[in-house]
Amino acid sequence: MTRLWFSRRPLSPAVLAAMTAFTPVSPLMAQTTTAAGTSAGATGTATTQVTDGEITRRSSAPDAMTVTARLDRARIQLQPSTGATVHAFSRKALETIPGGDNAGMNSVLLQAPGVAQDSYGQIHVRGDHNEVQFRLDGVQLPEGMNVFGQTLMTRFADNLSLSTGALPVQYGFLQAAVVDINTKNGSTNKGGNVSIYGGARDYFFPSAQYGGQHGKWDYFFTADYVHDRVGIENTTPSFNAPHDLSNQYHFLGHVRYTVDENTRISLIAGVSNAEYQLPNIGGQPMFGDNYSSLLPQAPGSSNLNERQKEITDFGILSLQKTIGAFSLQTSVFSRYSSLGYSPDPNMGDLAYMGISQHAERSVMSTGTQSDVTWRVRPDHTIRFGFQVFGERNITKADATVFNDANQQVNIHTGNGRTGDIYGLYVQDEWQPVRNLTVNYGLRFDGVGEYTDEHQLSPRINVVWRAWKGAALHAGYSRYFTPPPFEVVGGADLRQFANTSAATDVSRSDTVKAERDHYFDAGIEQVILPGWRVSFDAYYKLAHNLIDEGQFGAPIILSGFNYRRGQVNGYEFSTSYDHGPLSLYGNFAWSRAIGKDITSAQFNFDADDLKYISNHWIHLDHDQRWTASAGGSYTFFHRSGHPTRISATMVYGSGLRQDSDVPNGGVIPQYATFNMSVVQSFRDLFHSRFLRTTQLRLDVTNLFDHPYMLRSGTGVGVGAPQYGLRRTILTGISQSF
Repeated sequence: MTRLWFSRRPLSPAVLAAMTAFTPVSPLMAQTTTAAGTSAGATGTATTQVTDGEITRRSSAPDAMTVTARLDRARIQLQPSTGATVHAFSRKALETIPGGDNAGMNSVLLQAPGVAQDSYGQIHVRGDHNEVQFRLDGVQLPEGMNVFGQTLMTRFADNLSLSTGALPVQYGFLQAAVVDINTKNGSTNKGGNVSIYGGARDYFFPSAQYGGQHGKWDYFFTADYVHDRVGIENTTPSFNAPHDLSNQYHFLGHVRYTVDENTRISLIAGVSNAEYQLPNIGGQPMFGDNYSSLLPQAPGSSNLNERQKEITDFGILSLQKTIGAFSLQTSVFSRYSSLGYSPDPNMGDLAYMGISQHAERSVMSTGTQSDVTWRVRPDHTIRFGFQVFGERNITKADATVFNDANQQVNIHTGNGRTGDIYGLYVQDEWQPVRNLTVNYGLRFDGVGEYTDEHQLSPRINVVWRAWKGAALHAGYSRYFTPPPFEVVGGADLRQFANTSAATDVSRSDTVKAERDHYFDAGIEQVILPGWRVSFDAYYKLAHNLIDEGQFGAPIILSGFNYRRGQVNGYEFSTSYDHGPLSLYGNFAWSRAIGKDITSAQFNFDADDLKYISNHWIHLDHDQRWTASAGGSYTFFHRSGHPTRISATMVYGSGLRQDSDVPNGGVIPQYATFNMSVVQSFRDLFHSRFLRTTQLRLDVTNLFDHPYMLRSGTGVGVGAPQYGLRRTILTGISQSF
């Protein structure tokens, strides 16, 4: 039915009613949509949502605009989300969230149900660790080394969506959620904008962007620089974190050439570079009783000078083509990502941890992705495609340790591995009757890196529009998740035997691919115009469940497997939108447990391994209750000087920490509130070159509630982490 969404013939009242019932409406919330049909596509709603009147206006627009809009719609239809749960963020929603384009990507995603907050900028969706894939204009980016930074800044996005649930077969490798970002381009973002944003804790954030269109070409460029003292979460509940300076810069360029009405070539390139100081923890004891005499020059634990640098570069070259009943997009891409850790130069790491190491990791990924849609008949749409990644991973470290004679010795370790992952899929979207859509398909995935495995995965989703304003969906997906190449590294434990860095456990089995059975079902209902509610439930049964932890001083995540895993939960979401008022609320319950660690065992305490081998434990990122809510109201919204007030709330019942058993305890619950006031002026300076001027005030953690994200205990948890205390930031931006 949603194929009619983009039809150019007149639409019937029934179809228009269906479109209204399933179009994201709230400009603030991450709107929940049960996708059905060719692209119920909350992805791109800001630019592809149309009515008969809008179609008429677009038809009378210049040819370039009409062709661009049609090609954008064709690209979106390559990626249906039939049966999945889609949370959409329009451009207006991104601007309304406190911080707007200055907010981190994870801050935006926390407004969707089932997304839990963690330290180092991590998020967990539906009880998984980091198995979230990011796509730019439909092209999946290979994973990188970034832990703290956000390579993909919010200002890059024209709109974005978060898809969860039983995903269709075109989504592979990382399947906890799919973040699909429709990037800004010269067609939708003509003109320029400069902005200066900053305030507390030395926060200084200038940015600039410019886009335009010339003939068959359109282009968009944006860059920003971030300087602050909140690069990494505070290790104490104090107002200011000790030793926490960060400097980051980001760049994104997007160039497109429209060959004709059926053909387009595009190039996206991005750069992210970030340097961090690692916050200190005062009052820590030295590693050994006599280390104070062996290292008299070692500073106190509150004066260590540890640093980390992260770099990411990526590029995507795509060809989009429509030939009769066929539409396709084929792309080649490359991503380089590196992470380097520098220990305290005065041997502070050696004094407090028994090892001081310069550690580096890098991964280079190059690949191709192709997606094809074949509209066989009005009730059948066939889709097929493939993805192939070739990757090179390099790990090296120069470590200083003490031997049994209490002498300092240097140990060099390093290894590299070249491998590949690949996936093929085919699916049929079938409408046997008017109100029923079935999407079924097969996917074949394989990995040849540290492990050699493959799997054939069937998937099926059903969406039934049972009555007016309602959609029920159910699905099953078989998942195959290769271990992320960048978090798996070989370790020669023999080199550290009989040193201060020796491990309790000498076993180090290879991290394996995760294999899941995933079930999902839910309902969405429009109660009144502008008011909708949805409910979703899910269950995942995992074999070789992949988790990640931080072991040692470098903030480098390392992967490992639980032989068995179970994740289940449910989500509720509601929103109301009417005129200048928007409200939303979400809450979710989740449980994630695992049993028997079967890889990278040397990272763990022997007693913990023994207990976990025979007992189910909560995963360290398991959070039972998660909630978010928000609202906005725009005063003078019909004038040239609107004033918008918005607020958001994030609640977490607490991640796990150790008790008498691993991960047996819970960190205290918390709730944080953020608010924003934005005043806009149109033609404030009465210049034909200067358009909208915007002033903003943002307050994070409005009530200055100290709260803990991590206690420093738990399986794979490195250090305590606290949430940001009250932070007041202001900014001004000028469009031209």
